[in-house]
Amino acid sequence: MHVMIFGCGYSGTAIAKAFAGDGVRVSGTTRSTEKMEALRRAGIEAFLFDGETMEEDLVRALADVTNLVQSIAPGKADPLLRLLDKEGASLLPRLEWIGYLSTVGVYGDHKGAWIDEETPCVPVSGRSKERLEAEEGWMAMGRERGVPAAVLRLSGIYGPGRNAFCNLEKGTARRLIKKDQVFNRIRVEDIGAAARFLSERGLGGIYNVTDDRPGPPQDVIVEAARLMGVEPPPEQAFETAELTPMARSFYGENKRVSNAKLKAAGFEFSFPDYPMSLAQLWRDGRWRG
Repeated sequence: MHVMIFGCGYSGTAIAKAFAGDGVRVSGTTRSTEKMEALRRAGIEAFLFDGETMEEDLVRALADVTNLVQSIAPGKADPLLRLLDKEGASLLPRLEWIGYLSTVGVYGDHKGAWIDEETPCVPVSGRSKERLEAEEGWMAMGRERGVPAAVLRLSGIYGPGRNAFCNLEKGTARRLIKKDQVFNRIRVEDIGAAARFLSERGLGGIYNVTDDRPGPPQDVIVEAARLMGVEPPPEQAFETAELTPMARSFYGENKRVSNAKLKAAGFEFSFPDYPMSLAQLWRDGRWRG
């Protein structure tokens, strides 16, 4: 098995770790030579990919890739789809499974209601519209190639090195209050495990990769502060808070995302809710990464 992860960042590295093992070649791409070194230290064969052209060593590596994971955010179009559309069949002759990392943002706003994979998508932001187009492109490629293509719709990603403890320590944690607002989250290790699970079973289609417990964002900060034994930051009204346009856009969507389909396929989450997940991060001391 040869797993190639395009855009091997935070989630991609977790996927690489989930697949790593005897007889598995794990490769990943990044845009910078500095990040290549970090990937190599993590045991990942590293390749440069700028989203425009493929260097010869990357093209050679694709010849025996069996499992392709695409984690690069689309711009006006998916950079990898654009390149593979022309010569995908010749570049990936041994392809057996495709995984595309998307976002629950494609669903848009559902006023706090529970939604699942059958819920119509009404994306609000341009970013989410681009994601939806890329999802459709990868599913179409799967059909053309006769291989399963799984779309993993991810909720708010956290884990070692990226969590409420880090934000509290840095002094950047904020307790924003917006009435009835809830978000789902997903622990990064569960993203890796879900990708491997879907791949091993040859499953395609759309899956929400998200926890069991949507909740108000301020509750996560309070729980992390309690575990750390520190005072949580003061409450701030969302309406008057200074936020970047991107941060504000997240609060424009309110929904509770169901993971029932992934569970029905047999997947078990290691970190099904944020209280137990934060407790585990704090207990094992790896929360800084």
